Parts: sequence; C-alpha cells; structure tokens
Amino acid sequence: MMNVANKVILITGASSGIGEATARVLAKNGAIVMLGARRTERLAAIVSNIKDSGGQAAYRQLDVTDAQQMKEFVSFAKHNFGRIDVMFNNAGIMPLSPMRALKTDEWNNIVDINIKGVLNGIAAVLPIMEQQGSGHIINTASTGAQAIAPLCTVYCASKYAVRAISEGLRQETDKLRVTVLSPGVTTTELGHDITDETAAGLLMQFRDTSLNVEAVANAVLYAISQPDNVDVNELVIRTVASHGHSF
Repeated sequence: MMNVANKVILITGASSGIGEATARVLAKNGAIVMLGARRTERLAAIVSNIKDSGGQAAYRQLDVTDAQQMKEFVSFAKHNFGRIDVMFNNAGIMPLSPMRALKTDEWNNIVDINIKGVLNGIAAVLPIMEQQGSGHIINTASTGAQAIAPLCTVYCASKYAVRAISEGLRQETDKLRVTVLSPGVTTTELGHDITDETAAGLLMQFRDTSLNVEAVANAVLYAISQPDNVDVNELVIRTVASHGHSF
C-alpha cells in the first residue's frame, strides 16, 4: 500500500460509518486525512484518536449542500497540506419511503445531499487537480445505482445520478482517476432518518446481510493504492449472503 503514504485525502460524511472507517484505515496506512461533516464534536474525537495512534489528520465543519463551505473546506486542506490527491465524496442520506407518501421534503434533501453534494465536491477540487496534473475523485454510490427496489425509488435515482456523474467525469479527463464506489447495505447510521414504517422494516431486512464498514474502507484503500496509471473505475461490494437480492 505504498501508494497511499503521504497522500492528502479529503473525506466528506466523515463523522461516522464508511467515512469514519475509511479515514482510520487510510491514516493507518500513512495518508494525511482531512475530514468534513456537520458534527464537529465527532470529527474532533476521530482526529484526536488518529493523531494519538501516530496518524496525520485534520477536520473542518462541512455541509456538502453549501458550495461555498465546500470550497472553504478544500481551500483549507490545500493551504495546510500543499496539494489534494484524493477527494472522497462520501456524504449521503437514505430516507426511504413509497412514492405515494409524497415526502417531497425528503426527496429534496436526497437530491441536495446525494447529488448536489457530490457535484459541489467535484467543482471544488477539479481546478486544483487539473492544475496539479493528477488527482483521484471517489464518489459513493450504492448497489442502489445498479438496481431499483420498491420504497427506494428516489434514493436509487440519486445513486444512479452519482454513477452517471462519475462515469461522465472519467470520460472527460485523461489526467484524473475516477472511482464510483457501490456498497450493498452496510451497518452504518444511514437510514436512521427513515420516517416511513414500511421502509424502516425493509431496511431491517436488508441489514440481516449487511457489510461492515471496514470492508468498504478497505475497498477505498485498494482503489487509492493502485499505481498512478491504474484507474479502478467501479467497485461493487456485497456480502456473499446478499446474493439473493438486488441490494
């Protein structure tokens, strides 16, 4: 994993789940990690723990829906560490519900965080990476970007969009590496904001065969650690026990 050491890696949605686990795994392998999320008390604790273990880390409060705040997050990392090697657009939400429930506020939040949040991250780092002549953008999609399930319609639509954005960006550049990460159901806080009882029950069924966050973090480590001329375009990760269903 020598290709990870001393790389400056920015992670959104880093206060828990996949983002937190990835920050810990990357720091353990010598990366400099810059963590962003809304819950700064969680970020402070994670960064402190990483530093106590001999790693290099920093954090800044970040709402990915705020384009200016995203720019400031990226600028802070660039100013403090001199470059940006990887942007991991990981923040996301999953308030599942049937379309007929008309939870339009939740639909808007899904679009704002899952799609616009990724676009804001890309917009903030793309000029820097193009000027450097190198960089790696990793976007968290989902197995919901591979197949659609009832009650997951808007969430799946957002993750199809992330997959499309990632592939389009890949085709537009010959300088950057672009990876779309599509985990199956993972044991995280994702879905804690589900307000529909049927959808909450569906998620509980999915979680019977869920991935642990370390498995997904190790997949990110794998993608980053490849030689600079090797681009892992897409990683789809499921548990063996989940092979009987789309997610």
